[in-house]
Amino acid sequence: MPQTSIEIATRGQGLYEFTDAAQAFVRSSGQTEGLLTVFVRHTSCSLLIQENADPDVQKDLKTFFARLVPPSSDPSMAWVVHTMEGPDDMPAHIKSALTQVSISIPVSRGKLVLGTWQGIYLFEHRNQPHHREIVLHLSP
Repeated sequence: MPQTSIEIATRGQGLYEFTDAAQAFVRSSGQTEGLLTVFVRHTSCSLLIQENADPDVQKDLKTFFARLVPPSSDPSMAWVVHTMEGPDDMPAHIKSALTQVSISIPVSRGKLVLGTWQGIYLFEHRNQPHHREIVLHLSP
């Protein structure tokens, strides 16, 4: 069963599309049917399948999550205990817990079975740049 890792360098909070890298891995495997499992090896970012046509969708998602889980320096987050890694760290863990760190995508005829406007994204929840490792595993 083919497996690889890819690294995504983030520039802070936001969505980083890597659909092309995932499709390239599937294509290079030579496998035409199966299930691609995508897993991110971190606890302060997550994975999403989301619209990739209108950048306003990404902007609105980022704004929604910032409003839902503000930085721990916000008075509404005074209950947060884990603050030694900065005011964005515990909120990043919460956002990751609300989304997902693993997704599965069917593969048919050597291609990811995604909808017309769907893309695969790393959702970075930290303010500072990070290097994120994503594992891609293709099962028959």
